Amino acid sequence: MSAAQLNEVVAYLDTLLEVATTPDYPQAVNGLQLSNPGQITSIAAAVDFSSAAVEGAIAAKADLLIVHHGMFWGGLEPLTGHRYQRLNRLLTSGVAVYAAHLPLDRHAQLGNAVLLAGELGLQPSGEFARFKTIFAGVRGTADIPTTRLFERAQRFAASHGGAARMSPVADGHHTRSWAICTGSGASAETLVEAAELGVDTLIVGEGPHWTAVAAAESGTAIIYAGHYATETLGVRALAAHVAQKFALSFTFLPLPTGL
Repeated sequence: MSAAQLNEVVAYLDTLLEVATTPDYPQAVNGLQLSNPGQITSIAAAVDFSSAAVEGAIAAKADLLIVHHGMFWGGLEPLTGHRYQRLNRLLTSGVAVYAAHLPLDRHAQLGNAVLLAGELGLQPSGEFARFKTIFAGVRGTADIPTTRLFERAQRFAASHGGAARMSPVADGHHTRSWAICTGSGASAETLVEAAELGVDTLIVGEGPHWTAVAAAESGTAIIYAGHYATETLGVRALAAHVAQKFALSFTFLPLPTGL
């Protein structure tokens, strides 16, 4: 069985994802969140850090769990009850945890946005979804009826335990300029940015109800393909890439929320 040192794997991930120079929300805490005794033989990946993800990693005999939403996503919380139990399980099983949020969203090859574009048959040609000094999403042009693009999104979401939705659009709506921001991608900021760029179709994971109303007013289509579904792609691709790089085994843990 091949093995790698945890510090070498973490150093590679940090460099690959440009963790040190990528801004993010405070609770993301990108990078190594929990260490282990120091050796990695197998990797598990999940969208969310949870008790189910911890147990799945242990069952897969993984030494490293890579997640998109990390251990501290809910903010400062006491280590009691299920929080204590899952931390204790990680420590006694020797499983390290690494989280990558916006550094993964934005990655040019392994990122959620660029991979979702590929799943939907779209070719990115630019950046989208500005956050401070970076862009978390991608955009491009196409020539496709929006209903057909929505059908692709529906099939994609269903394959990951979810369901896609679309904001009200006029008959014959056609996608010529599109943008993608996975996860909670529909917001006041992305709608303004889309309008400024002339985007007619915005593809996101999820968003507040009012965004569908606002999009209909402006003639923009929003395709909500599911928060969980749209963020399975990057973490799975990242873990598979690192496993190949270090000749390790790899397991993806499908834990759909339906959202």
